[in-house]
Amino acid sequence: MYMAYGWPQVIPLELPNCASTQQIVYLKVVNRLLLVVCPTHLELWSSSQHRVRLGKYKRDAESIRREGENLQAIWSPDTKLIAILTSSFYLHIYKVQFTEKKILIGGKQPTGLFLANVSLLLGEQVPFANNNLTVSNLICDNKHMLIGLSDGSLYNISWKGEFCGAFSPAVLPNSTIIANKLSHHLGNGLPSVGVQAVGGSNHVNHVVSQTRAIVHLEFSITLRLLFVLFSDGELIQCSVSKRGLKHAESILVERSLGSGEAVCASVAPEQQILAVGTRKGTVELYDLADSASFMRSVSLHDWGYCAEDTGPVKCIAWTPDNSSFAVGWKLRGLTVWSISGCRLMSTIRQIGLSSVSSPVVKPNQDLKYEPMMGGTSFMHWDEHGYRLYAIEERSSERIIAFSFGKCCLNRGVSGTTYARQVIYGEDRLLIVQSEDTDELKILHLNLPVSYISQNWPVLHVAASRDGMYLAVAGRHGLILYDIRLKRWRVFGDITQEQQIQCQGLLWLGKIVVVCNYVDSSNTYELLFYPRYHLDQSSLLCRKQLLTKPMVMDVYQDYLLVTYRPFDVHIYHVKLAGQLSPSSTPDLQYESFQS
Repeated sequence: MYMAYGWPQVIPLELPNCASTQQIVYLKVVNRLLLVVCPTHLELWSSSQHRVRLGKYKRDAESIRREGENLQAIWSPDTKLIAILTSSFYLHIYKVQFTEKKILIGGKQPTGLFLANVSLLLGEQVPFANNNLTVSNLICDNKHMLIGLSDGSLYNISWKGEFCGAFSPAVLPNSTIIANKLSHHLGNGLPSVGVQAVGGSNHVNHVVSQTRAIVHLEFSITLRLLFVLFSDGELIQCSVSKRGLKHAESILVERSLGSGEAVCASVAPEQQILAVGTRKGTVELYDLADSASFMRSVSLHDWGYCAEDTGPVKCIAWTPDNSSFAVGWKLRGLTVWSISGCRLMSTIRQIGLSSVSSPVVKPNQDLKYEPMMGGTSFMHWDEHGYRLYAIEERSSERIIAFSFGKCCLNRGVSGTTYARQVIYGEDRLLIVQSEDTDELKILHLNLPVSYISQNWPVLHVAASRDGMYLAVAGRHGLILYDIRLKRWRVFGDITQEQQIQCQGLLWLGKIVVVCNYVDSSNTYELLFYPRYHLDQSSLLCRKQLLTKPMVMDVYQDYLLVTYRPFDVHIYHVKLAGQLSPSSTPDLQYESFQS
């Protein structure tokens, strides 16, 4: 579960050098990099521990006058290329190259970041520029990208700048219902009534006549599914072969989805769930693993807000683990929900619960402290789910970053309940403290700078059963915290610390159990350390694992380790001798069940 904390942070963007539409056109976060495309320029930022601008490309006034402002953009999966379509239908492809110039913080501290050069590789007008068409967003795989056109067709462009022509997805033979709904304009990529594509001479694709514009595309490389949204709210699901987007004949329509009110969609590939935003401001969830069956819908209706207050859904962004998603509305605010329908965070003030008297914003209301008051146009989570980056509607001056923490497991598979409630963020712990007044207080516990600066971010946290000790692991090593003494315990030898890549943490009484990934041999192992000393000399036991565990848990002296698909191993752990610095305890284990 996710929980927001603290005030949102602001990342300022460079102002345009000439009059523009004042609307950011693209936002994406991947591989600790943040790309934002504005109407007249683009900026590349670091989204890691140090948020600094690494590079930019600013178009001159003549280029903007001749070729138009940036309209749509897409970032290649390897982050090396950026494709931008301008308002005058010019395709620009940019190359991103990192230099050897390191960025230092405070003039001394190295960050591991390097400045980037962004250069223009290609600038060419697209073949459909003179057809009086409008376009959807861009989607892509490693070699090609697709854009939807207002005549109902999809246009294929390679990352090399090759224009491959327009086509319509083919309807599967068993999709008779869809075929009737889509009528004659979706037929095997060949028109019953239509004109030939304006692609290259080597292509024999066709554009079929359409009555509905394509306004949004959503693509999952993992699931090989393409979702096409039309202007009338119809959403269709298409399958894509392993050969990718290049082969138009392999993109097949499978089914129609939604209630006919769709305005946007977003896929959670790990959970195989499709979230569909509607004109009414609700979000509908569909289970793609179960023939796209309807799961549930979420909205702010129960909190006293209706579609007139928020407007339609503008964008949806899933967390990296696909357990939650953020929803942004066109007129006002954003909210984060769990897939079970629990509201986790909302920027919209809670005024009333009566849906009859919906809290419409009055012009004289003092709401200057409400973020995203003008609506939300783009959102994207960082790769760890600690930050949600958002762009306010009609804004080109800043990015707003919301900080989130993740709830530490307080109840294991065995049913054991832990006393301490701990939430962890990218560089801190938030310890929930209950008072006699029935009020909850949260203690912000910052991690030692010497550790987190080298091992950002926090990846794993485990609290002992009595809640008095915490184990924390970042990219390498681990550290322990004694809540009573308010003291951190770290590895004295940084070489030993860097050899640990923690994949999971457990407490076995006074022993911390680390699931470690050994990079050199591509294997996994369990390391048993006493809580009083983190050093190789104090290691109680080392156990090799079959592969990466799916779930681990502890019950009394028993250790549970499970592997995919469902291989269960239970070990009985025995400790001979006293667990203290003055003695030499011996830890042994025996297989209890497998």
